[in-house]
Amino acid sequence: MTVRERAFRFEGAGGADIAGFRWTDDTITPHAVLIVAHGMGEHARRYLAPLAALIAAGWAIYAQDHRGHGLTAPTAEAFGDFGENGAQLIVEDLHRLTSLAHAEHPDLPRILLGHSLGSLFAQAFAFDHSRAIDGLVLSGTAAFGERTDSARRLDEIKVEGEAPRTPFDWLSKDEAEVDAYIADPLCGFSPKPGGDYGFGRLRARTADPLEIAKIRKDLPIYIFVGDQDPINQRLALLNPLVDRYRQAGLEQLEVKVYPGGRHEMLNEINRAEVVADLAAWLERVAG
Repeated sequence: MTVRERAFRFEGAGGADIAGFRWTDDTITPHAVLIVAHGMGEHARRYLAPLAALIAAGWAIYAQDHRGHGLTAPTAEAFGDFGENGAQLIVEDLHRLTSLAHAEHPDLPRILLGHSLGSLFAQAFAFDHSRAIDGLVLSGTAAFGERTDSARRLDEIKVEGEAPRTPFDWLSKDEAEVDAYIADPLCGFSPKPGGDYGFGRLRARTADPLEIAKIRKDLPIYIFVGDQDPINQRLALLNPLVDRYRQAGLEQLEVKVYPGGRHEMLNEINRAEVVADLAAWLERVAG
């Protein structure tokens, strides 16, 4: 496999300068497109290695560094600063990235994958732009509008009943993956306090049945999570999301729960199984 990365800049909502990436295998003509929305305190390039098997199978992958993240942040001091109403603006940034991918591959199916905070953006994307994609994947997700605990820093999240080795053990059981995250200078930060980033408004949207009703009923949706993920509170915050989608009459909803899995299933000890399951679903949807 010969992976080629094309790094580029594009104009996001409100004229923001957004860092984008495109990964393909130079030896294969792509047959489908995957757009990736990463999570909080990380960056797009973390998804190149976990999704390499998809690239080898003929998927063109597009991703962006969100506002306040990665190469989109103007400096390291700006990490975690989303800007005013940044949450909703990131949803529109993703729409622009999706439109860019469509312009470059007009005849190929497009599927959006959102992980963790990226899955919050992806949920809202489906309210506004479900006809712009052919499928939706939510990883490390939850019914974010159901959260009752106060906002926490990423390094304060704990695995229930366990004495942590590091502040980020909750990400994965694979210690090497946790250590790589800690060593990455573009990872590990939390939202800067005090900003009006609009997350409360976005979470309220994801809990609103009128918003969920905007999703086209035939949109294929795949949700995969670990049952030991503190973000979904051991599935307590997953079930309301699944129930909402089913009550909204979404016809093609598939949920995969991995026993013992933590937050980053794409970096878990059984990641080969996780990626194989994801690839099988993607190929069915892409036709």
